[in-house]
Amino acid sequence: MPSDTEEASQSTVNGDNVRALCDVVRELPVRAVIDLLSIGVCTRCILRLFGIREHVYYRSSLSPSMLSSLLGDSTCSEKHMVDGNFREPVVCSICLGILQFTYWEDKKLVTEKESANELAVSISSLIRQQGFEIDSYSLEVSIPPIVLENDHTVWLYMKRKYESELWFQGKSISECISAKDALKISLMESLETMLGCKSNISAFRIRLTYTHRISSKTVENSVEGCHGGKRRKTGAGNGLNTIDDDIKCSGPPIEAGAVVERSFVSLQANESSECLKLPLGQSNEPCCLEFHCYRTQIYVGGRYLKYSRNVSQTCWIIDDERMGEASVEEILGSNILPLCRGDNYKFHAAGREDIDVRMLGSGRPFLLEIQNARYIPSEESVKFLETKINNLEKKLVGVKNLKLVGSQSWELMREGEAEKQKQYTALVWISRPLKDEDLQSISSLEDMHILQRTPIRVLHRRSPLEREKIIHWMRIERIVGSSQYFLLHLCTQAGTYIKEFIHGDLGRTQPRYNLFFNHLDLERLGFCLGHHDPLRG
Repeated sequence: MPSDTEEASQSTVNGDNVRALCDVVRELPVRAVIDLLSIGVCTRCILRLFGIREHVYYRSSLSPSMLSSLLGDSTCSEKHMVDGNFREPVVCSICLGILQFTYWEDKKLVTEKESANELAVSISSLIRQQGFEIDSYSLEVSIPPIVLENDHTVWLYMKRKYESELWFQGKSISECISAKDALKISLMESLETMLGCKSNISAFRIRLTYTHRISSKTVENSVEGCHGGKRRKTGAGNGLNTIDDDIKCSGPPIEAGAVVERSFVSLQANESSECLKLPLGQSNEPCCLEFHCYRTQIYVGGRYLKYSRNVSQTCWIIDDERMGEASVEEILGSNILPLCRGDNYKFHAAGREDIDVRMLGSGRPFLLEIQNARYIPSEESVKFLETKINNLEKKLVGVKNLKLVGSQSWELMREGEAEKQKQYTALVWISRPLKDEDLQSISSLEDMHILQRTPIRVLHRRSPLEREKIIHWMRIERIVGSSQYFLLHLCTQAGTYIKEFIHGDLGRTQPRYNLFFNHLDLERLGFCLGHHDPLRG
């Protein structure tokens, strides 16, 4: 049969790691290790409490008997005590099975993994099943606050018992490795190998959420016992549907982690407190683990053009009846979402136009926010998609400068909002023939100030206010073959109600354009973003 040392050797990757592990373990204080084993602490928690960070030690299967064979300056009776009395606990009294890779799955099935490698296999399988294509990942871990409380309690116990010993001199709890970081250290190398990419700050997140049935109650009891305050638990009744339950008192809500930190400070000030009791209340029930893989939102942006007067900007339904034949939002979303293989999308635009107003010129800036995209499209595929949208059978909507955007995405939106001058083209009918003097008189008007009250057509949903706006310039373009129809090109301050400026809105806009003619009608209106005067070249 292989010896304990040989068994330990087989659990590591190579001989160098075995020797390094032996050297580390031999430096551990024997009495303190025996103390921790006696209260049901797993070997990985023992390593992290002593600040050992190297990932290979957490990936190794190091049992109490192996630990005993590697301990340094210990007597035969001490080693015998470890060999005879201590076995790896079913559920660690500190990490509650997290670093033993034992957990409840689907809240009903206890899953036991032999190593971090097996847990990494489960995670990578989930990513592949959900169809994600990734080039990096970020690992997020949420653990119940009771684990942090257990760390603090054990540390204070060791401080009270061993602070006079040489090995403890200068030690602080900040040197301990948290259970969360130890789990990340355990999984990192295996996940990087299986996923073929590095762990980094990434839009793709792997989230492991550990919860425990008694977590919130234990934290609440601890705080009540040490502080004497009245607190109540909020959240799900069984504590399984929350990540970090809050404790509420007379002030604003406090996160459970902050409660534990505050409790720890109190314990340090009163180390004889009855709150500090060992052994810990051991539980044979491990944590519940939920895997969740997701990608943070990505943005596809550009400028859209609207050619139809029967297309709204977003889906518009009144009393279960659809307004218009389609919307810009739906046309773009239905084409972009499948490319990114996302769950859903949100449409954002820099301003809006009425359903019967076309959007021409350089177009209106927009962003399509894709939620949980499985695929990040390449520049070539986005350009191909732009061509596809512009060549749709129904020429309702077009796009320009379509691209994948990152942190600059909202700058694209602000670009549209910052365009303080808006250009429009209106088809106008007047009751008399158009004269040359009309063209000259209209063209001579620049930076004309007008006062507009909230239009009648939007008064039901807008505040009744007066707004001062500026008409920067106007130009008339004749239409060949017609003496009473003409095109009015005008550039206005952003936010000007153009329809109301032209027909007057029963006198609610002053001065109004129809003052220059006896009678006129606005037949059509088009919107062009930009500052270019179409007749000046």
